[in-house]
Amino acid sequence: MGDDTLDLPFFLSPSLAQELLKTYGSPLYVYDGDRLKQTIEQITQAIPYRHTQFCFASVTNGNLSLLRIFREANWGLHANTPGDIYLGLQAGFQPSAIVYSGSNLNREEMAQVLTWGVATLNLDSLMQLQLCCEVYHALPAAAKPPSLRLGLRLNHPKLTGESRIGVRPQEFPDAIRIVAQANHANAHSQSTSLKLSGLHFYRGTGTNATQAFTQVIDSVLDLAQQLPDWEYLDFGGGFGYPYHHQGATFDWPEFGQTLTEKLAERSQRVGKALQLVIEPGRAAIAGCATLLTTVVSIKWQDHQQIVGTDTTVANLSVPTVHGGHREIISLVPSLHRSASPLYSTDVCGNTTYSRDYLGRHCQLPNLSVGDTLAILDVGAYGYAMSSHFLHRPRPAEVLLRQNHHHLIRQRENYDVLLTNQVFDSNNVF
Repeated sequence: MGDDTLDLPFFLSPSLAQELLKTYGSPLYVYDGDRLKQTIEQITQAIPYRHTQFCFASVTNGNLSLLRIFREANWGLHANTPGDIYLGLQAGFQPSAIVYSGSNLNREEMAQVLTWGVATLNLDSLMQLQLCCEVYHALPAAAKPPSLRLGLRLNHPKLTGESRIGVRPQEFPDAIRIVAQANHANAHSQSTSLKLSGLHFYRGTGTNATQAFTQVIDSVLDLAQQLPDWEYLDFGGGFGYPYHHQGATFDWPEFGQTLTEKLAERSQRVGKALQLVIEPGRAAIAGCATLLTTVVSIKWQDHQQIVGTDTTVANLSVPTVHGGHREIISLVPSLHRSASPLYSTDVCGNTTYSRDYLGRHCQLPNLSVGDTLAILDVGAYGYAMSSHFLHRPRPAEVLLRQNHHHLIRQRENYDVLLTNQVFDSNNVF
């Protein structure tokens, strides 16, 4: 599969990239399963607290083959939507290993989540908590999970930043009352009594500042202790990834040690072992993937190289939501890299959308049509946020594991643009 390497934090050699493109076509998402497994182990070992359940935030990537790697590592799944749960079940996760922390389910969706057997739900509003209680008690006994852990998603501007999601501390008494009233109204039924037993803290998307988490642990624990049946703390989501490779990096060992000490102390104070849920998403999977793309055109505007590729910004995360920077490197043989000067280069997609830039002002050599570029760190919010914007079918996905590669998602063709459309040329309206 090739033995030439790059002097970068990157797992694809030029020869392997060419082999993959020849086999599967361009553009192409490539995941390094071995690197993903190493990252999972590093995060797991960084938090020594004994009563910890790690749950991968599958909103960042829902490919079943990748989800199974997390399952093999004994992680659970963190779900933002019923679709996340559905994919998790298809990947072999037990419902008891899935934690739901979503927003704005309707009655039918709430019933579906409970019928699937998901037993830990962090609700983001009093109305969602009320709905959950109503739906749970209305379900037939055979259709509901035998036990249920209810938690509140915390909304505290000083701790979580301004957010539309979550319940504020001043609403906690109302939340406790909702659960108590639901239990009282169903005291004579066969329904299990519900408990408000958890608090979910979400710092925000892509935070690399370790202290943004460690400095608020005591405050979050104090708020959680207001819940009379407190059993678990769901602490993040929101852990960042250093897309700028020389930038700030989240310090997992420091975070894990501080959190472990604080939870052990609080467990002793309340007289029971508190459960901890940790939900890495981007931090676990971003760095294990790259998007390979082929140069299809080149032009110069003064001293600026403008490179056109066979992919599009629609195959990357929305810049305004998850950040626009990705490292881009050229995969040319090592003998040519050192001899070639670098030029300021804009890497562009294959549409006329004025913002279809995959990278701006990248430092790249003088490129030629047919050269391969690698867009790094696309494992999170890459394919998961890709779209058919401007009607381009999406790329294939390939997984590397133990020196072997195999297809884990087929390349789309133009037929996908007709999926679910209803068109009868014989009818005129």
